[in-house]
Amino acid sequence: MTQRHPHQGEPHWLHTWVEGRALLELAVLPLAWPFLRRAPRGDGHPVLLLPGFLANDATLLVLKFFLRSRGHEVHAWGLGWNTGLHRSDVQALQHRVRDLHRLSGRRVSLVGWSLGGVFALLAAHEAGDCVRAVITLGSPVSPDPQGSLSTPIVRQLYRWIAHPLGPIGHLTHPRMKRYRAHERPPLPMSCLYSLSDGVVPPQEATLHGHPALHENIRVRSSHVGMAFNAHVLSVVADRLAQAEGAWRPYRQRCNCAGLST
Repeated sequence: MTQRHPHQGEPHWLHTWVEGRALLELAVLPLAWPFLRRAPRGDGHPVLLLPGFLANDATLLVLKFFLRSRGHEVHAWGLGWNTGLHRSDVQALQHRVRDLHRLSGRRVSLVGWSLGGVFALLAAHEAGDCVRAVITLGSPVSPDPQGSLSTPIVRQLYRWIAHPLGPIGHLTHPRMKRYRAHERPPLPMSCLYSLSDGVVPPQEATLHGHPALHENIRVRSSHVGMAFNAHVLSVVADRLAQAEGAWRPYRQRCNCAGLST
């Protein structure tokens, strides 16, 4: 059985303070491009990218460009800034997924960064017949029953901008029942997490699930840098390149990769 990471509590304060290292991850990306060009190519099925909290489609431009270079039909969520799990945005996303499926005739893969991964999981619950796979990048997919253990500043921002009760406020809505119960959609789901994530702790970014469908993949990345970290990009490309109906868990490719499932 796929297991959540055993970490307890919030992210280490040091990891939060050094989230600025994401700038270094972006700076070294050109050096990693020759390696990334060897990533497997996809089959052209639609891929929908979902931004994190207080982010928009522009924050995923590097990921969008890279996945298009690997042969994927990449789409942005088109809902502007992500300001929390509002019911209107959740419903609009479901319609977006169904429209992409109808227009392409193919099932859609969802890639969500941070809170975008929660949107992806909810869309997979509500429009599972249109979804091929879900990939989350440092997303709080397994919230604690007593509330989020993300870094305090993020919880406070969520209270100010999205809901006065914080992240748990939106999760109390009846439509979120299956999500709160940690019920997983019966389709492939890959959760990428980092032990040095300064925003979402590893136990919330990983899940319990069935090993034939669900996996947790450890990467070396900051939270902010997951949208353009070379290591993350290579894993996402590998996961999206799998043939539909022939999903297999990720396996470490080289000792330097620092991955574990």
